[in-house]
Amino acid sequence: MLLWYIPNQVQPGHRGDEVRADHNSLDTLTEQAKALEVYGWGGALLGTGFGRPDTFTVATALATRTTTFRPLIATRPGYWRPANFAAAAAALDHLSGGRVLVNIVSGKDNLAAYGDSEGDQAHRYGRTREFMHLVRRLWTAEDVTFHGEHFWVDHSTVVPRPLIKQPRLYFGGASPAAERVAALEADVQLFWGEPLDGVAERIDRLKKLSADLGREHAPLEFGLRVTTFVRDTSAEAWAEAEARVAAMQTDPNQHTSVGQQRLLDLTARGDVLDENLYTAPGRFGGAGAGTTWLVGSPAEVARALKRYQALGITHFVLSDTPYLNEIKRQGEQLLPLLTAS
Repeated sequence: MLLWYIPNQVQPGHRGDEVRADHNSLDTLTEQAKALEVYGWGGALLGTGFGRPDTFTVATALATRTTTFRPLIATRPGYWRPANFAAAAAALDHLSGGRVLVNIVSGKDNLAAYGDSEGDQAHRYGRTREFMHLVRRLWTAEDVTFHGEHFWVDHSTVVPRPLIKQPRLYFGGASPAAERVAALEADVQLFWGEPLDGVAERIDRLKKLSADLGREHAPLEFGLRVTTFVRDTSAEAWAEAEARVAAMQTDPNQHTSVGQQRLLDLTARGDVLDENLYTAPGRFGGAGAGTTWLVGSPAEVARALKRYQALGITHFVLSDTPYLNEIKRQGEQLLPLLTAS
């Protein structure tokens, strides 16, 4: 699965994107979604967080204006209750011809702004696991009664059913608590752009953890969410990547998650790892998937991604800015190298 990223931001200029007044209008977002279809992408992860346009509403609007575009809808337990979300996602999946993908997010958010709260890490991930477990049951069973520590339903049946048995559940997180949730309930564990040895170690650990915990679902799959900085030649890519980093403002990451801290710690190993994994952006405020970049020519970046694929990565969520321009550039230059037999 080859996906892109649509940031879904109120303010323009996200990570160096083009600054335009209509950057998040339906027409602009539709232009991106349709370009993804034209250039061979499977769909896009849609950013979420209170203070952004509602992600599910945006996904629904884009689904009505496209034919093959698959929205990977980021959502948070607490922002939705499980039965409400299961019903909404099932309806959209049914109406869109089975195109819904779901990314469950447990990271920090402005919880109080929408009347939510949570306790410590154990509470947060306990709630996340319960949310995923109950949503799965509501998509696949009828007359569901469930009384958990965080959520409950009595005699609940979701109609219409998802077109396929259930939308895929993507998940991220690097802490031990997060990895237990992934091993038990996720379909796809997403990693950020770590070096190959770190990704290999995490895949091995999650496979063993799945077996040790008695995972009841199909085997866990793995994905990579990373910035891909592609130019015609290696020299051009590195010159532009270094210039972009030089222009970044130092903005120390606050309240970093375990996964974010893993990326920031990579700078101690060097600015460039595994030939073309660029760690320097993290020193200047790069966060999330923008903390590390895969830099190079199309052939070099494709070769790097195929090394991750050889480790067991089967889902990729790529991006760079300007978003629309890079949808086209990487769709023309990178994707054919990844899909060639």
